[in-house]
Amino acid sequence: MYEPDPSTTAPLTPPPPPPKKSGGFGAMRLLAIGVLAFAFAVFTGRLDLAGVISGTRGLVAPTPAARTTTTTTNTTDTATVAAIKDVIERANQSQAQALAKGDDTVMRDTATTSYYQELVQTNRDLANGGVTAIALANIAWGDVTVSGTTAQATTFETWRSTYNDGSTDQRTDRNEYTLVQQSGAWKISADVQPDSRVIEPATGTSPSVTQPGTPAAVLSRSSNWSGYAATGGVFSSVTGSWIVPTVTSTSIGADATWVGIGGLSGRDLIQAGTQAMVSADGTVEYSAWTEMLPQTSHTVALAVRAGDAITATLTQKSGQSWVITINNDTTRESYSVTVQYSSSNSSAEWVQEAPSAGRGLVPLDQFGTLRFTAGNAVQNGKTQTLADLGARAITMINGSGQAIAQPSVLGHDGSSFTVTRTDAPSTSTGGRRGRP
Repeated sequence: MYEPDPSTTAPLTPPPPPPKKSGGFGAMRLLAIGVLAFAFAVFTGRLDLAGVISGTRGLVAPTPAARTTTTTTNTTDTATVAAIKDVIERANQSQAQALAKGDDTVMRDTATTSYYQELVQTNRDLANGGVTAIALANIAWGDVTVSGTTAQATTFETWRSTYNDGSTDQRTDRNEYTLVQQSGAWKISADVQPDSRVIEPATGTSPSVTQPGTPAAVLSRSSNWSGYAATGGVFSSVTGSWIVPTVTSTSIGADATWVGIGGLSGRDLIQAGTQAMVSADGTVEYSAWTEMLPQTSHTVALAVRAGDAITATLTQKSGQSWVITINNDTTRESYSVTVQYSSSNSSAEWVQEAPSAGRGLVPLDQFGTLRFTAGNAVQNGKTQTLADLGARAITMINGSGQAIAQPSVLGHDGSSFTVTRTDAPSTSTGGRRGRP
């Protein structure tokens, strides 16, 4: 999944509406992380609590005090625009009601069948992540465009999440909705948050490739990604190995380790990895998962425990056919599946992430130090190490701009590095997984 400036801790004045687009994000995490918003960022890329805390995205209800701001609208059909806005506002309200009442059916009227299922999963992820309530504090409208029976709408939404320990967080995200007409009524078919991505310090723009070995502190920052990413050329395969870290957290938290293709500057992201999830009683559950934005992530049938050696590989066979393989090198068990996915092939990533569930980032757990090894990717038909690719480091920071997960420089082999959890508090301002 994308990510806006992680130092933002209060409702933002929306930026100028983005250029008119010809199409929407895709389908998902994002629900992109989708529903926990700006990135759990993260985030195409790739966190659901039904296996991985999803970077999927969802809608929530406005509070009585919620403010609404209106910006420009690119269409002359004011009645149609009003109908589209009404559907989005009702969808936000129904999702918040569904979570509060434990009744998913209230979300049916404003969503297509597939998107309704994403919302149901998102609310489950929220509840599993300790979220007890969600509320829309502000919504600002960007462009609304209509083409026959399909529409695109952009909003800038500030959501507030309340957790079962009484704490709250808040974050502002840009949402891009896709709507379709069914039986004469508009329904939401997808909602993504494309800005939950890696950002450059101070600039807010997509980072450029830097030379390997550059101290991570002076490179890209993200509110939910830490690790390395490579861009330039066409990426058709990525591989990475790691040892599942032993989590020592005693409060709700999570971490997800993965390799992926796409998602750094585009709206697509195909990923595979492992996750640790700490419940309120301190119990830690480990799992393996896959995710293809904008769809939600899915837990796969591969047992994972702390200390297990994992190798994950994504390989494009032909056209849109991809083979995803996750090997547990410790137990000698493996999971493999062939999927169809349209990728931009624009980047490759090796990431330790703070996943998202519904409307915010799940606090990053205390995973200690994670070591990636055997990292490589096929770029323009040639297998290369991270050093060969000019991969660049990404540091995860909290809302105050402090590093909370720091990557090391690349090892002498050009294919290994560590990510270390720092002592800075992991306070999130809301977001989503899909992850940056």
